[in-house]
Amino acid sequence: MAGYEYRVLPAPTRGRKAPGVRTPEDRFALGIEDLLNEMARDGWRYLRSDILPGEQRRGLASTATVYRSVLVFERALVPATPPASGPTPEVVAEDVARSLTPDRPED
Repeated sequence: MAGYEYRVLPAPTRGRKAPGVRTPEDRFALGIEDLLNEMARDGWRYLRSDILPGEQRRGLASTATVYRSVLVFERALVPATPPASGPTPEVVAEDVARSLTPDRPED
């Protein structure tokens, strides 16, 4: 059974300008689309997006909870040794030698 590895990246917070992309929503979507396509080229499959809380320092002694959007990707781990797909050359050679040897009745 193949295992998986995961990668978590911060979601883009700003859109990307491009010719013909005029509205802020379209620019934001283009920024996410670029990130998804870049990860897919490297073999990663988009799994989901999450909003997770985290603590961030505010001033010298206080902290505040901030929420961050992240994108989660996964890809299958490649097995260290590929499974054997057929008989080994030694087994094939033994079968050929046996088939070429005439059968002798046992004494």
